[in-house]
Amino acid sequence: MTRPLENIRVLDLSRVLAGPWATQMLGDLGAEIVKVERPSSGDDTRSWGPPWYGDPKEQRSAYFMAANRNKSSVAIDMSVPEGADLIRELAKRSDVVVENFKTGGLAQYGLDYASLAAINPRLVYCSITGFGQDGPRAAQPGYDLMIQALSGLMSITGEPDREPQKVGVALVDVMTGLHAVIAILAALHQRASTGVGQYIDLALFDVAVSALANQASNYLVSGTVPGRLGNAHPNIVPYQVFDTADGQIVLAIGNDRQFADFATIIGRPEWATDDRFRTNAARVANRSVMVEEIASVLREYSTVHCVTIFGKAGLPHAPINDIASALDDPQAIHRGLRMPASVGFSVAGPLRFSGSTAEQPRTPAKLGQHSKSVLRDVLDIDRDTIESLMQRRVIAVS
Repeated sequence: MTRPLENIRVLDLSRVLAGPWATQMLGDLGAEIVKVERPSSGDDTRSWGPPWYGDPKEQRSAYFMAANRNKSSVAIDMSVPEGADLIRELAKRSDVVVENFKTGGLAQYGLDYASLAAINPRLVYCSITGFGQDGPRAAQPGYDLMIQALSGLMSITGEPDREPQKVGVALVDVMTGLHAVIAILAALHQRASTGVGQYIDLALFDVAVSALANQASNYLVSGTVPGRLGNAHPNIVPYQVFDTADGQIVLAIGNDRQFADFATIIGRPEWATDDRFRTNAARVANRSVMVEEIASVLREYSTVHCVTIFGKAGLPHAPINDIASALDDPQAIHRGLRMPASVGFSVAGPLRFSGSTAEQPRTPAKLGQHSKSVLRDVLDIDRDTIESLMQRRVIAVS
């Protein structure tokens, strides 16, 4: 059996997170990923440490490790004509290009879509920027934190009486990487029937605004601007964190049947027939009363007791794990989410296929680790020419 994207070559000109996250996932699916990096420093995140994987001189920070498995690292200086020529030759032999330079940033090197499509019409070319290729903000840089702020995401994240908060990981970058994979796969599918690739214009801002989901719809339907509710849900009650006698627990009661079961389990069956609480709409309308009633009961029980009784009843709940506890959870271990140290201390991708073979992931590469092998095997460049390119610092090796 083969993996879904075998025989697909991806030229990765991206760095930091959104682009590398996309190409890492494509690599997990079996694509060959050729990551082109600056010879002097490589991907920005190589230096975003500590902590480090192995020797800090190898420039493999924990952050870099999270988004760059299953890739070959080729260090090429695209600012010199010979370097740009090498990258063009790689693009000619690739199916996909992923880049996240500023709008128009690659045109000066002849590495923009128009230039590369002229030599490889089958190329699927994905550009990831903060705001897209057009519009009043197109020229502005875009980082996850500022996008979370501009998109409205921070305005609904955090406690009502505290400052707005970002999500604990660069979630807009991650979501943009996922959207990039979806778009690339769709374009490859279309290419199978048309024989022609296409250009994908993907913006972090667009992804973040579209991901507002029900919160954006709440505003568009009601005209009321959503605010911060902490861990509470704007449309469902109870759906938040509650204190226990010795800690905290999450309740996520999604329908009236679950609520009736919950009320019975905690000794308050009358809530299920109380007009203030019987339906979700009523509970939302009487949120403060409902939440206080539940809080007063749960404060009497330990977290372990709550987890036990809710678990037996099949009610949606969870203790609040730290990351160590999450990675040590029996489910995470069973699903193989925690990768062994031999492949670089990272979390496995979530995709599994019945008709594909699973392979041992490749550890994120040292900078320039595969410069020689890729130029030799993909571009058929001889050893003397490679040595000359190294001496003139057009390329670098680890």
